[in-house]
Amino acid sequence: MSLGDTYFWGITATVYVVTCFMFSAVRWFHTCNKPKESHTYIWPDRKLQSIIYLMPVFLLPFIYDPADDNTWLMWKSYFPATYYFYSGIMLFCFFGTVKQWNQWKGISWFAGAVVVLTMVPLIVNAWIPGCIFHPSQWGGQFYLYIVTVVSLLMMCYCGVAMWQVWQWMEQSSDANYSNPDDFPSSYAHRVWLAPVMLTPFVWPGFLTDSPMVSAICNLVLSLANVVLLLTVLQAWRKLDIFTETKQEEAEEAESPASDSFQESIMNDRMQKIAKFIDEYVNKQQNYLNPHLKIENVVSGCGYSRTYVSKAFQEYYGGFFNYVNSLRLAHYDQYAASHPAITKEATALASGFTSYQSYYKVRERMKELKVTAPAS
Repeated sequence: MSLGDTYFWGITATVYVVTCFMFSAVRWFHTCNKPKESHTYIWPDRKLQSIIYLMPVFLLPFIYDPADDNTWLMWKSYFPATYYFYSGIMLFCFFGTVKQWNQWKGISWFAGAVVVLTMVPLIVNAWIPGCIFHPSQWGGQFYLYIVTVVSLLMMCYCGVAMWQVWQWMEQSSDANYSNPDDFPSSYAHRVWLAPVMLTPFVWPGFLTDSPMVSAICNLVLSLANVVLLLTVLQAWRKLDIFTETKQEEAEEAESPASDSFQESIMNDRMQKIAKFIDEYVNKQQNYLNPHLKIENVVSGCGYSRTYVSKAFQEYYGGFFNYVNSLRLAHYDQYAASHPAITKEATALASGFTSYQSYYKVRERMKELKVTAPAS
């Protein structure tokens, strides 16, 4: 082991920790007040991501002395022991907050406790070398088995999270929800396989017990931090929410500060949107499009997605409820006027992708006690 090697190990470790801190800082400060107050469902994992990416602060002893056996044991154990828990909890948090993830909170708290209990002795032993055990003695060797078992458990936890997100992605594409695009399906497809893709760079340092191998992996993981940050910060969701028409901006700029006047403007705006929704979805029979999305309504309306969603909710009980109430009513009318047509053909003619889809929607609407809108 040369002095140059230890410098390289320390430098790559520093690069990794710095990218983690950068990720944490940007995720904490980049969001403005409006989504913090009104649209937290879009960035529900922002604070959690910031906290998780501050955790490498405990790895600083390795940067200071990468040649020390105690700090090396902590560093090489950190990635397999924590990576899959971090990945799983962020998948559950972001997508689970959108989809109500209460059923997974218990197992997530348990997984977090297991990771903490595993890492605390290693961290303490690195900050105060040899105070618990020495890596070359039986205690250090035995602890490697503990880290391996915990890592495998966290892989299972992360696998469950990935499976659940996959289920949510599948559901988001078959019109089971009032607003299909409230689930960030595009973002989910970009990140849900990240734990698998980065696995080849999480284990090598631990398995080979080689700081040089770990140093190379550090650089790859540092790059992954930057790529993930750029992926998370893409403005595709933000633009949908905050894009206002020139008409809206002019009205709000010219309006006085009176609350009643602002309310009057808002009511007038919502009535215009509701009228457009009725014309576009109902009278033009666009509900017969089995792949109708709220973006189709937004693109022709001239108002932002936020306002259109609000109008759907206030005037029609939600996007899913309104569109599928019209489809169900059309199904009944079509079946009555075409008695020789099969149920499958009737469903397809009514805007459903299949009779099974029609049946699922009908049963769900019964549970929600939603009635067909007046024609």
